[in-house]
Amino acid sequence: MPASPPARQRRGRLFRFGAAFVVLLSVAGYLVMQYITGGTGTPGCKVVSERNGTTAYEFTPEQAVNAATITAVGTARGLPERAVTIALATALQESALRNISHGDRDSLGLFQQRPSQGWGTKKQIMDPKYAAGSFYAHLVKVPDYTGLPLTVAAQRVQRSGFPQAYAKHEPDATLLAAALTGRSAATLTCAGRPGATRTEGPDAVRSALARDFGRDALEPAGAVVGGTASTPTPSATVESNGRTLTLPVTDDADGGKRRSLSQRGWQLAHWAVANASDLHIERVSYAGREWTAGNTDSRWLTAGGAGTARAEKDTADVVRVVTAQ
Repeated sequence: MPASPPARQRRGRLFRFGAAFVVLLSVAGYLVMQYITGGTGTPGCKVVSERNGTTAYEFTPEQAVNAATITAVGTARGLPERAVTIALATALQESALRNISHGDRDSLGLFQQRPSQGWGTKKQIMDPKYAAGSFYAHLVKVPDYTGLPLTVAAQRVQRSGFPQAYAKHEPDATLLAAALTGRSAATLTCAGRPGATRTEGPDAVRSALARDFGRDALEPAGAVVGGTASTPTPSATVESNGRTLTLPVTDDADGGKRRSLSQRGWQLAHWAVANASDLHIERVSYAGREWTAGNTDSRWLTAGGAGTARAEKDTADVVRVVTAQ
């Protein structure tokens, strides 16, 4: 017997209610995504070529954090940019730069290293710093690895079943390495606002810097938290209210080292941007340029808007990292 009109009406109302609920959830998800990404529609970071400004690679904040750690571990070991490029291309192929807890057989982490093959314990391999260090330790044992094709060098470390797969990631890895080693200036940006984590404040930034670069790399730089009584006068800015981490990258060396110091400064600045979501970093400035979280243009802007004096301070090889309130 056909359903009565009231029954059909009830089913119709339930269907319309369900459809409206799905639409509401979709709208809410869209609004949340717009907030997180600063209105860009897609959460992520971007690195561009310093030469033409058009060649670009887009990636997520999670990938940015891992790429910055891989790079910092390599440079802290004094390895050349080529080593970093090989490591980044390998991680792009093996895990898409995500620290995953699964893989083929017992493969784990950024480089899909296997505990059963002597790469370390599961806990060690899931530590990005350890995993990167282990990869580099094997890479430097490859004779003339800097002169080999990238896919060959990576394969001699990884012994993958797909030895040619690393080559396709070389262009993106090259862009990332140039930015995260600091060789290319103001080329890495992130569009998203700081993420909803409890890891925040200058102390958290310092801890993360020490984790990736090593504590010895921080202490000689004289990093100080803005707004404290011990802050030197040259580091004081209007933002020095307990939210600003000042990282001087100058020393008493002559101008012959100026280029390497600038590269060091841009490495720290790009590292901070890459970690902005995790560490609630709101603003990073260096060498007269400034990046701001939530800026939909996702660009490094000239800091001249803050006044000539501010711009002059930022050109003195000082990286300032301002954390969110």
